Amino acid sequence: MGLPRIGVTTGDPAGIGPEVAKRAAGDPTVLAVCEPVLYTTPGAGACRPGVVSAVAGRAAYQAVTRAVRDAQADRIDAIVTGPIHKQAWARAGLRWRGHTELLAELTGARDVRMMFYAGRLSVVLATVHVPLAHVPGLLTRERLEKTIALAHAELPRFGVPRPRLALAGLNPHAGEDGLLGNEEQEVFAPVVESCRARGVDVSDPISADVVFRRAADGEFDAVIACYHDQGLIPIKLMAFGRAVNVTLGLPIVRTSVDHGTGFDIAGKGVADPAAMISAVRLAARLAAARPAAVVSG
Repeated sequence: MGLPRIGVTTGDPAGIGPEVAKRAAGDPTVLAVCEPVLYTTPGAGACRPGVVSAVAGRAAYQAVTRAVRDAQADRIDAIVTGPIHKQAWARAGLRWRGHTELLAELTGARDVRMMFYAGRLSVVLATVHVPLAHVPGLLTRERLEKTIALAHAELPRFGVPRPRLALAGLNPHAGEDGLLGNEEQEVFAPVVESCRARGVDVSDPISADVVFRRAADGEFDAVIACYHDQGLIPIKLMAFGRAVNVTLGLPIVRTSVDHGTGFDIAGKGVADPAAMISAVRLAARLAAARPAAVVSG
């Protein structure tokens, strides 16, 4: 068998995605582990760097849908997505908030979760692109159990045969026994009990101001974070440019960069391709392990 073929979408053409994708596709460490295939959209070159537009949003969307179709037809072995601009997608009339939601619909996956993988610290998000005010109501027992179960099932793909999971608390001090909030007692505790009964190694809710440090020190293999910024602030602080966004629960392998479109530096030739290189290399690794590891949504 030859090297895996990894589809790389260039993201919003007005951002740094095309630049970092092209540079990653020619990187020697990438070419040593895979055959990169770039996905662009005809006419995307007419988009002005750093300018949000419906044309750019539609072009980024079309590149993703083509890559997904090819992955489903086994013409490529995994996809790596360049950064998109959510406002550009909105202007293009697209209803999805981001890649994760779109990929779930395109592949028919029922439950997907966003994970950021950075070696020493990995984070799985229970909720993603929703207003902070909506988070407590979305953290149901069912959602948390599915998030924990998915992390437990998929982490072996990353070389963790028996995952040790930490559950971050929602409230300060994980609720302080109900003094600062009751979600940890009324929702999280029954979830932990249920997951442990099924053989999942998951902690009691741990205060978010210490759980990420404990995970980075090696006590846990991944942290289940309650919401977007709770999980992404620590991982971007510790591993920006090295963390890789992985969608768990898809029937195809998908990774992405840990940064945005970089409109402020788009078109200047100064964007760092390190994150894209990391994303492509991890996609190649996961694609190689895929036959025995994929978990369907």
